[in-house]
Order: sequence, then C-alpha cells, then structure tokens
Amino acid sequence: MSSSPYASALGRIKAHLPEFLTKEYLQRLLGAKDIGEVTKLLEPTPYGPELVQAAASYAGAPLLEVAINRLLIRRNRHAYESATFAGRPIVGAYLRRWDIENLELILSAKAQGRGVSETDAFLISSRELPAGLIAGTLTLDDVRQLLAQPTLEATVSAAVRFGYGTTLLPLLEAYQRTHDIFPLVQVLEREYYHQLIEALRFFQGDEWVVRQFLQEEIDGRNILLLLKARDGGLPSEPVLDRWIDGGTLSRAAAADAAAARDVPEVVKGLEGRFPALMQGLSAYQQTHSLTGFDSALSRERAARQLRRMRSYPLSLSVLFTYLQLAELERGDLRRIIYGKLYGLSADRIEPLLVLAGA
Repeated sequence: MSSSPYASALGRIKAHLPEFLTKEYLQRLLGAKDIGEVTKLLEPTPYGPELVQAAASYAGAPLLEVAINRLLIRRNRHAYESATFAGRPIVGAYLRRWDIENLELILSAKAQGRGVSETDAFLISSRELPAGLIAGTLTLDDVRQLLAQPTLEATVSAAVRFGYGTTLLPLLEAYQRTHDIFPLVQVLEREYYHQLIEALRFFQGDEWVVRQFLQEEIDGRNILLLLKARDGGLPSEPVLDRWIDGGTLSRAAAADAAAARDVPEVVKGLEGRFPALMQGLSAYQQTHSLTGFDSALSRERAARQLRRMRSYPLSLSVLFTYLQLAELERGDLRRIIYGKLYGLSADRIEPLLVLAGA
C-alpha cells in the first residue's frame, strides 16, 4: 500500500508546531504592563528576527504589527509550499484572504483620507514578499500602487487590472452618494468565499473537514452581521442583501433572526445551534459591545475545528490546522497589543482572546 501523499506535509508541519506560543506565554504577554514589555517578551520567540528587521523603520505598536504580519505570511508560505500538487489550488484560494484584507485596508484608508505612511505598517506582507505573490494576485508593489492612488474611486479603477475592480465598480455610484464603505467590503468578502467554495467543490475526497471549517467561518460572519443589524436597528432587507452564502445557517433562518426585536432576542433564537453566543450576552448588556460575541464564537469554533482537523492528519486538514493556528495566534497578539495601547486592563482583554482564553 502506498503511503499518503500528505505524509511529507505532516512531517514538515509538525516540525514547526512547537514554534507557536503556548497558552501560558500568551498569558504572560497579557500580564505585560505596556507595549514595550510585550515587545521584549516577544524578542526570544519566532517573532524576534522579524522585530529586528522591522526596528529600523518602525517602533511601538506599528513595529509589532509589522513583525506579526510578516511571520504570518512566512507561515502561510510554508503551508502553501508543503501542500501536495492537488492541494495547492485550495490552499492558494484560501490565502487570497490576505489580498482581500489588504484591499479592505486600502479602501478604508482612502475613505478616511489616510496616507501611505499611516497605512503601510498594517499591510499583510513579509518584507518584500506579500501573500499575493505566492497565492493571490497582488504583489507588495501592486498594493502600494493602489495605496498611492489619490481617491477611493481611482483605487477601484486601478484594481481592475488585478481582477478585483469589476466586483467593485458597480458599487461606486452608491458609495459616492452615501460614503458607506461597507457594501464594497462585503462584496469582496462574498466573492472571496464563493470562489473558495468553488475551489473545494472538485477535489480528491478528503476535503469535507475543510469544507466544514469554512462553513462555520461563514456562519460566524453571518451571525455578526445579524447582531450588528439588530444593534443598529436596521431592517432585515440590508442583512439579506449582504448575506454570505455557503454556511450552514440558511437565509430563511436569517430572515427570522433579522425580524427579532433586539440583540438578546437574536441570541435566544440562535442559542440552540450556537450556544457560545450566550457567553457574549452579559458583556453586551453591560457595554453594548458586540466583540464578546465574536470572541465567544471564535473560541468555541476554534476548539471544535482544531480537534476535528487533528483527527485527520494525513489529509488537507494538516495544512489548515497549521494555517488556523497561525491566524488565531495573530488575532490574540493583536488583541493584547491594542488592548495595552488603549489602556484596557488584563481583565478586560482576556475574555476577548481565543487561544489564550480557551
């Protein structure tokens, strides 16, 4: 019997798993008194070399942002290069999310009138090699060219040659009337998930675990859309217009939830299928912040997905386990860093963490 084509990938990935920060180390970072102490604690970790490289140009939170994003892309590249020939198209389709994040960042910067120097540190890139060079369509020069455009409209026009402009152009007229950037962001995400699910549709039979992973991610985004709509008192029509298909939560169920009177009623209606929502309800009732719902859903989903994907190591799941750990670590680090930056106590930050709070 021939060995699994993922045996080599499993070996390459397992060799790097010990490099992820432990829950205990994340708790140490949570206990740091300020950004400077967080930086010092990260110096002996895999983030150290990236901090040294970026220190010539950045300091404080931007330094940490650059180092974290660079290591994320280095890990993404490792997963992509470890994939089998058959697995690379789906890993590549998944990694296009960093093209989307960069585009969303650029569009937001243009809408708010921010310049290149205020935005460059937040681009998802690894030195001069962004995610797009290995998996998407945008190189770092392409991203900076888009960022250098004088207006949002000019940025959208310039994005046509990268395959994203045709998605955005039909929405420009509405943006010029309302100056609401959310529809532009939403259409990029919807198109991303549509193409990603299509890439998974015809594969080699071991993709079902990854499909469940993506469906649950889409569910999380759609639930937050429902909660934002109820929190803002919006009618149900905009919610359904901005719905992302491909999750397990149907549009019919969304229509029922969107008709709820308020956020607690939405949570009550969805609690049977998404019990983690209850963890965010008490914080919402005190602060009217939806971040607790996002963190609770992400924490519960991560625990379930990692457990499930680790049960199928000789498959595409081994790559997505690694990719998910990289993303979750980045998310926790950014929550700690910006919590410290804005003077939040450790008690306020900890409930928002995913890996460190699990």
